[in-house]
Amino acid sequence: MAPAQGAPRRGRGGDHPAGLSGQAVKKLALILFLLICVAGGAAAFMYQRVRNPYRGYTETEQFVDIPSGSGTKAIGEHLVAAGVIRDQTTYRAALWLSGHARRLKAGEYRFDQPMTPIAVIDKIARGEVYLIPVTFPEGLTIAEMSKIFESHGLGPASAFVRASKDAELVRPIDPAARDLEGYLFPDTYPLSRHTDAARLVHLMVDRFHHVFTPEMMEAAAARGLTVRQAVTLASLVEKETARPDERPVISAVYQNRLRIGMALACDPTVIYALQLAGKYTGNLRREDLSVDSPYNTYRRPGLPPGPIAAPGRASMNAAVHPADADFLYFVSRNDGSHEFARTLEEHNRNVQKYQVQYFRDKRMAEGQANEEQPRTPDGRAGSTHRSSAKPKPSSKKPSRNRRHLR
Repeated sequence: MAPAQGAPRRGRGGDHPAGLSGQAVKKLALILFLLICVAGGAAAFMYQRVRNPYRGYTETEQFVDIPSGSGTKAIGEHLVAAGVIRDQTTYRAALWLSGHARRLKAGEYRFDQPMTPIAVIDKIARGEVYLIPVTFPEGLTIAEMSKIFESHGLGPASAFVRASKDAELVRPIDPAARDLEGYLFPDTYPLSRHTDAARLVHLMVDRFHHVFTPEMMEAAAARGLTVRQAVTLASLVEKETARPDERPVISAVYQNRLRIGMALACDPTVIYALQLAGKYTGNLRREDLSVDSPYNTYRRPGLPPGPIAAPGRASMNAAVHPADADFLYFVSRNDGSHEFARTLEEHNRNVQKYQVQYFRDKRMAEGQANEEQPRTPDGRAGSTHRSSAKPKPSSKKPSRNRRHLR
């Protein structure tokens, strides 16, 4: 009997949609099940990949440099090539799971232990770039600082010198500044290798503004000093002594001399003048004291026209808070300290003791030592044993005070 018109048709296998037999439906269900199992297995496998620590490099540490403007694909290529992440598939999975695809930051990153891909992505998203500590000691000139800048691979020394000419950074406190000599605060700065000279110079000037406080400016003004004069005086103090206890006393000596119109006669200013002229050989000679330069405080009255180095906090504080002392002279004791005097007569006795007699005794002692050395067959002084080792160069720094203050 024919089915009634409009009644639903039955498939051959029973109650199934037209065209699909029961066997076909079972096969389709099996395929779907297998696909789900494979996908689930792959997902579980990949989940373990992104959660398990990995280290594919053999070096103690590995650096990955991500240039500015790099896309997520390029970043992944850098990480895989460096052995930080196993492969691109793992990287893409970690990136998707982390949700940081749009937060990755440029810079140099250091890896020194196994890390999960998720942790690697998180590190780059936080911008934990590798920083190197760059130390600029107190008492350096711009030229000397530029060599430190270059030695750390941050760029050519000339770039640092060029950036240090941006006097606008200190114009509000020093309208007469032509460069940043004295205003690049000596300190240790943690820097990335991508830090350029201009950025570093800004950091150093900002640090100066933080250290040279409004209180110091007020103290300088109370002594009749502009900021430039105070920093200049601090640079002289910095170059004359490394002893914290002597800095306020030396500051007092110079300010006492300024008050009575007496020449400062500061050797470091002459050295700076010779350095500017490219004539400094490492030793200050008597004839150098007559060099024609506005920085020569033997020939020119008052302070030099500007700072001769970068003073530290203690020297800046000493410049605006000198000791209550009436000394006018000081001379090196040849041990890093100085002997101070109020009168020229007293000073001359100190010079005789610590300079003239000291070096005379030293020469005599050296002469006696040479005479006591055993002689070689040809009559020359020699040692009692033979050695092929070359003498090690001395690491002792030269005294900051090469001469006595007149």
